[in-house]
Amino acid sequence: MPRDQGPHTAGVVLPLRSFSHGKARLAAQLGATRREQLVRDMADRVAGAAAPFDVVVVSSAPEVIAWANARGLRCIDDPGSLDGAAAVGRDDLRDRGFARVVVAHADLPFAQTFEHVAADGAAPIAVIVPCHRDDGTPVLAIPAGVPFEFAYGPGSFARHCAHAAALGLEFRVVRDPALSFDVDVPDDLARVELGIASPSDAPCP
Repeated sequence: MPRDQGPHTAGVVLPLRSFSHGKARLAAQLGATRREQLVRDMADRVAGAAAPFDVVVVSSAPEVIAWANARGLRCIDDPGSLDGAAAVGRDDLRDRGFARVVVAHADLPFAQTFEHVAADGAAPIAVIVPCHRDDGTPVLAIPAGVPFEFAYGPGSFARHCAHAAALGLEFRVVRDPALSFDVDVPDDLARVELGIASPSDAPCP
């Protein structure tokens, strides 16, 4: 029996490997303590943006589990890869009766809301937000009952679009600066410090 979803038929999956070991590519710019705080701050921002929805955090890191518990968020074990984390989060929400799943990366410093990417219910529509370099996929919304195979990593935006089409899904590309800007390289960090979400040339996952 599906759960009582209230006004929402969508849930949000938030894969979050670790606070203490995240963003290693920024080590030359930020020490370990500052990097951990950056990762926490971005995760707080994304969790706040997702707050109207049921959120499931996928992690096995003790500090992330404690953070999720403190925020009242459900947490399930990380199977060891981003693709696997997205899949187990999707399966969890599907099994609890949600019609739509939004998979969001936790490193979106400008995230404000997921309402506009989560509104399609069980309709055969994939909503894909490419990163600010049109390479990665920081936000992806799909019907929960579709056997979507996640394929994160460089070039994932194109792969996810092609897979959606192969499954017979209509797909809508949403270029939203608040959701497309993720932080991976020093140039991204500089833009966060300036409060600017704009493109650059480095790859993103």
